[in-house]
Amino acid sequence: MPYSTSPMECRFNCGACCVALSISSYIPGLPGGKLAGVRCIHLMDDYKCSIYSDPDKPKVCSDFNAEPEFCGSSREEAMKILYSLSS
Repeated sequence: MPYSTSPMECRFNCGACCVALSISSYIPGLPGGKLAGVRCIHLMDDYKCSIYSDPDKPKVCSDFNAEPEFCGSSREEAMKILYSLSS
């Protein structure tokens, strides 16, 4: 099934990008970044980012846009896709 080309909103209760991806740049509280597969310390229990509006959040986080190519159709699919990009 082809993906829609319309803009995608972040999926409710997902946070896959905050777990699956590695971040090598500074994150507040994690100056050395985080490894792929490690939950970001700023990912809250409701899978929202506690520093989403913070100007100090990493550029990689600011630049990441939810897209079907990366996020698939479920959190589980997003995790698989994003893990495959980190390996």
